[in-house]
Amino acid sequence: MSVQGTVWGRVRGRLRAFPEHLAACGTEAAAYGRCVQASTAPGGSLKKDLCAQEFEALRSCFVAAAKKPVKGGC
Repeated sequence: MSVQGTVWGRVRGRLRAFPEHLAACGTEAAAYGRCVQASTAPGGSLKKDLCAQEFEALRSCFVAAAKKPVKGGC
């Protein structure tokens, strides 16, 4: 039985494309990382929704990148 047309085949395709999608959102990922890092630094306190704006920008970028076709044909 071929894995290509199954659920696992589709999942593997998405996982293979993940690094390329993430690379397309480097600026947003860096901004979110800086926010989280600043919140967890000594004297900081990480709280729910503290970096929500940065996370939403990263999520939106990632969703947009995931809709584009992957180079190399996944």
